[in-house]
Amino acid sequence: MHSGLVNPIDFSREGRQAGHLAIPYSVDRSPYYQIRIPILRLRNGEGPSLLLTAGNHGDEYEGELQLGRLMRLLDVADIRGAVTILPLANLPAVMAGRRCSPFDGGNLNRAFPGDPIGSPTARLAHFLEHDLFPRHDVMLDLHSGGTSMAHLPCTLIERQADADRFERSVSLMRAMGASHAFIADNGSAAPTSMGAAARAGIIGLSGEFGGGGTVTPETMAFTAAAIDRLLVTLGIVGCPVLSRAPLPEPGPLQLLSLSRHSQGIYANRRGWFEPAAALGATVSAGDLAGWYHDLERLEQPEEELRFAEDGIVISHRLHCGSQAGDCLIQVAEPIAA
Repeated sequence: MHSGLVNPIDFSREGRQAGHLAIPYSVDRSPYYQIRIPILRLRNGEGPSLLLTAGNHGDEYEGELQLGRLMRLLDVADIRGAVTILPLANLPAVMAGRRCSPFDGGNLNRAFPGDPIGSPTARLAHFLEHDLFPRHDVMLDLHSGGTSMAHLPCTLIERQADADRFERSVSLMRAMGASHAFIADNGSAAPTSMGAAARAGIIGLSGEFGGGGTVTPETMAFTAAAIDRLLVTLGIVGCPVLSRAPLPEPGPLQLLSLSRHSQGIYANRRGWFEPAAALGATVSAGDLAGWYHDLERLEQPEEELRFAEDGIVISHRLHCGSQAGDCLIQVAEPIAA
């Protein structure tokens, strides 16, 4: 079924192809407007096929910048197999610096499996899951904490029923070199890119590569190393492309579980959050997590917030001002390999 999305790439063709996915979307300013999403395809003979995506959420920049750089640096003569790069997947959100699309409010990572005649975000999700993902062996979808969250750098995969595919997923996740990783268990109907990859029958890899709606030398180096390690491990390239220093062997990997509401602390009213625990800190139930201030009632002392569970601090809210329902801080449970 036609998804209302025009794809210029011939996936059977050798060489380099650069173009734009075009989603027709009539607006007041321009009745025949198209949302034009950059895409690059490199293919050199037989070999593994890798899809690299970023900009699923528009305010997560590490992947967007590094994949843009990879598009400029990667030479088709230097690869074996195929690489497809989609650096700004939810383009309207990227250009607006927002998590979700300003056109339809669409959160791409909650839109799968999509709808071929739906909103622009739904049409893109349908194309990705039903057309683009199945053309690849492995996909890596790069995320971060976005504008509102600081996040412990980590990688992620979704648990899969296919034992061989799951074992290969774990192996590739380890090869990417993060110190911490999640194995999510969101089920076969998950509306995320990882759920879509599983339904498409390919290996899906993801992770949180920074946060804060910005980038740092550390988060950019972590993202570059993860991409390079994956390309080298798959045998697509023989040496790193993005990293500016030799890559050491990956160190130990601590697996984490985030599966219970009690692992987070949520605001129950308007207030201003001050964290007391750093990302990566190991904490115990009852330890101080932070303070919640009320700037509208300055005579009231700040409220102490304490962790309900043991664990490792993986994220906390960056925006001090908070509303009821905002997640303020989370811990994850270390689990055995």
